[in-house]
Amino acid sequence: MAHEAEVRDELGRLLARLPEATGVLAATVDGLVIAHEASDVHAETLAALSSAGLGIGLRLSDAAGDRSFRELLVRGEQGYVALYAAGPACVLTVLAGPRVNVGRLHMEARRSGAYVAHLLAGGADDREDA
Repeated sequence: MAHEAEVRDELGRLLARLPEATGVLAATVDGLVIAHEASDVHAETLAALSSAGLGIGLRLSDAAGDRSFRELLVRGEQGYVALYAAGPACVLTVLAGPRVNVGRLHMEARRSGAYVAHLLAGGADDREDA
């Protein structure tokens, strides 16, 4: 993939901005890994499940009469799994511990998701803080 290195760099920046995050992955909507920074998970499995979660989120939004799915948050005893639509072709998955500030998680992941979508749409790595 043409922008894999830039996407991986953005995932690293997201982890730096959100210390409570334990891993992050960008995958295609078909469930293929684009880039990841998650050492304790099987990236291919997480990508496939993220794609399935995106599909469920889209169907739930559609059933509720809102076709503009943006994100899905799953909370467990050990923390959170958050899925974010990153443009029409990508899903961003963030894993975080139970003490994460969920508002900050959303803010930082939305920012990264928008930038990843920009990269995958053919945008240059033109961030000022890159």
